[in-house]
Amino acid sequence: MLGRKDARALVARLGGETADEVSAKTTMLVVGSEGFGPAPDPDSSASPGLSRPPLPGALASLAEARSTPSAREGQPVREKSNKLKRAEELNAEPPAHIDIISEDEFCRLAGIPTPDALKRQYHAMRDLMARYRSLREDHVRYLVKCGVIRPILRTNADTYFAFPDLAVIRQTNDELGQGAAFRSVVRGLIASCQGQMAFDFRLDAAPAKILTLHRRVAEPGRPIPVAAGEYDRASAEEYFRQASGLDDGDESRLEEAAAAYRKALELDPYLVAALINLANIHYSRDELAEAQALYERAIGVESDFFEAHFNLGNIHHDLGQFVEAQRCYEEALRLNPFYADTHFYLAVTLEKLDQSGEARPHWRAYQQLAPQGEWVELAKEFSE
Repeated sequence: MLGRKDARALVARLGGETADEVSAKTTMLVVGSEGFGPAPDPDSSASPGLSRPPLPGALASLAEARSTPSAREGQPVREKSNKLKRAEELNAEPPAHIDIISEDEFCRLAGIPTPDALKRQYHAMRDLMARYRSLREDHVRYLVKCGVIRPILRTNADTYFAFPDLAVIRQTNDELGQGAAFRSVVRGLIASCQGQMAFDFRLDAAPAKILTLHRRVAEPGRPIPVAAGEYDRASAEEYFRQASGLDDGDESRLEEAAAAYRKALELDPYLVAALINLANIHYSRDELAEAQALYERAIGVESDFFEAHFNLGNIHHDLGQFVEAQRCYEEALRLNPFYADTHFYLAVTLEKLDQSGEARPHWRAYQQLAPQGEWVELAKEFSE
């Protein structure tokens, strides 16, 4: 299933606009497979064809699939989504006309593979989990973080792998089934492809983001630079707040957010929060050199923002510079010892440096700080 975020980004790239609600301005409604309501009677005639205007410029509203339990059979019964009902009501009132299409039709119009085509061409995570019973999902995700395997595609619903990764996944499953510890399996896999990983490794960590501004307080013996007083800090903070509102994970608004962060920095080059969040945008685009320069600039202005050290550690880790990454993560922990992800990524780094003994306290700290975290089961295995 194509995720809502992915669909919005796709429409934006094609020159269209998206909306949360169906209105008279909507020209196309994309409905998930279950949002169309009850399946048609097989004996009924085929539904009439839908006219499909070019997608760029269209206002597309993305509907949710809904289902309700059946009191008679105890099985889910598909129910029309509220957005589909609203679109049908508007279509009954000329001159309104909203094209109602399925997810597969939308994919074909946009020129991307349908979910069924992806399943035929690649191997979906959920199918691999059903096939290889000794593997857990977090095992596979850890192999991705270590660079041993590389997903060919991610959607909201699943992660897809190409055929070459299947051999690694099968080998891992077989060794686990024979009683091997996951840690030893990972070490063997890393050793067998270390040369390639020096170039291909990608941590894929989410950078720490600054959500609110912190007022700077002069440290003893280290006053705030006098030059900062020459800048319009109030206006810079207003641009920062605007940028933060736009910086919500929607790819179609990232460039606008970046522009607002840059405007804030023109007004106050010492606004560290803007430096860090702008660096995060570059990081999300794999523009690592630009991101690294901004994180280092932020640390040079104020060295006590743990976000800058943590994120800089991610970049060093991405580049295979594990000793430098270790130093950054350790400094981030000195500033904020309660950020669970820092313990996790430092533990991963130490494992990569073959320092499992030093990694164990951080695996345990991650368990304590994030008892419901996505890596907690893996942390238990590595901390034993």
